[in-house]
Amino acid sequence: MKKFVLLVTLVSIGFTNAQTKKKGTIEITPKIGASSFYENSEYDSTKYNSGVQFGVTSDYYFNDRWSLRSGLIFDKMGGTNIDAEDKYEDKLNYLSIPINANWHFGSTRKWNLNFGLSPSFLTKADFLKNGQSQTGLDNSIKSFQLGFTYGIGYKIGITEKFGILIDAQFFNGLTSINNIIGVRVLNAGYSYNIGGVIQL
Repeated sequence: MKKFVLLVTLVSIGFTNAQTKKKGTIEITPKIGASSFYENSEYDSTKYNSGVQFGVTSDYYFNDRWSLRSGLIFDKMGGTNIDAEDKYEDKLNYLSIPINANWHFGSTRKWNLNFGLSPSFLTKADFLKNGQSQTGLDNSIKSFQLGFTYGIGYKIGITEKFGILIDAQFFNGLTSINNIIGVRVLNAGYSYNIGGVIQL
C-alpha cells in the first residue's frame, strides 16, 4: 500500500509541477488530429469535409509566458455541396506554415492560447461529382491563401523534457481561393489534435 501511495504521489508531482521556461527554450511538437473544413462565400456555404491533419510545430520561448510558434502542417480543406440530384466535392490539400504568438497561462503554464497568420500553399486539388473526378478545373483554385489561425491547448507534463499536448485549432481564410473574378470563396474550419512535446 505504501508503494502505491508513493507511486501516486510521484505521478501527481509530475503532472502538477510548474512548466516555466527560460528565454531561448525550444520545444518541438509532432502532432496529428481530426479536422473539418468548409468553403464560405457571399452566396452560399458548403457542408464540412472531414479529414486528417498532421505536421510538426516548434515553440521558441521569450520568457515563461510567451513563445513564437511556427511549423509545417498538412491540411485537408474544401467542402461538399449536395443538391437535389448531385453531390459535388472540393478536396483541397494545403501545406500551411502557421506563424503564431503563443501565450502560456495558468499557475503551472500548462495552458496555451495561440493566434496569428497562416500562409498556405495548395499541393493538390480534386473535384468530384457523385464520386467521379471532374477535369478542366485545375486553374479554378489559387495556389496560395492566407488565413487567421487561433487555438487553445493543454500540455500534460510527463517528464521535464517531454509532455503531451491536446489542443483545438481554428482557421479562417482571409484571401479568396477562387480564381473566378467577382466570386469570393474562403476556407474555414477547425481541428482537434494530440501531439508529443519534446524540449530540446
